[in-house]
Amino acid sequence: MSVDTNNLPFHVAITMDGNGRWAQHRNLPRTAGHNEGLTAAKNIVKAAADIGIKHLTLYVFSTENWKRTQEEVGFLMNLVHVYLNNELEFYKKNQIRIKHIGDIEKLPEQIQKDINKAIKQTDSFTGMTLHLAINYGGRDEIIRGIKKIIDDGLTSDKIDEKVVSDYLDMPESPDVDLLIRTGGEKRLSNYLLWHIPYAEQIYIDTLWPDYTKDEFYNNIEEYQKRNRRFGAEKALKK
Repeated sequence: MSVDTNNLPFHVAITMDGNGRWAQHRNLPRTAGHNEGLTAAKNIVKAAADIGIKHLTLYVFSTENWKRTQEEVGFLMNLVHVYLNNELEFYKKNQIRIKHIGDIEKLPEQIQKDINKAIKQTDSFTGMTLHLAINYGGRDEIIRGIKKIIDDGLTSDKIDEKVVSDYLDMPESPDVDLLIRTGGEKRLSNYLLWHIPYAEQIYIDTLWPDYTKDEFYNNIEEYQKRNRRFGAEKALKK
């Protein structure tokens, strides 16, 4: 590994795409792909924590994923339930703090309890913060934030970028530095629309269950070669 740990992206976001196609290529049910995808996710979370990434956001379940079959949605919800309840020792060992982004109120009651339990149990951990995007959509996040601003009675002269950020789902985290999407598609898919104004974006063909620690580190190395200017003529330190 030749990752420069002195030049890491502070916040990495990943769209974990390709579970279903991974399974179809092997004549397996889509649920098998989601199981393998969960293993890949755990491996990447560990890999990110090991090199010192401070914030990692994973696109687990979008607001559009409710359109999938009832069987698949039910399986995914159960997978979230099992993951959140079985991995406390993993979080504790690696000092990983869990946060949630998305509309939690529209999730099944048990999943809401699981999320809140994981957040509470890991709140004192001082390592990487793992943001789990569950029932998340970028536009939905912005709309919910606007509604909160209105409900709090803020007038237009009080609103700036920081205020808006404070009313969104990740008020404590910085903007995304690196966005990675697996599975070959090259689109944002309603992911973190507010948080990626200057994110470097890397799109790869690897299906998520086949995505490894080594490929993740290769993506970090590619990020480190990018010339980030943030709108300026010359590269600036962020």
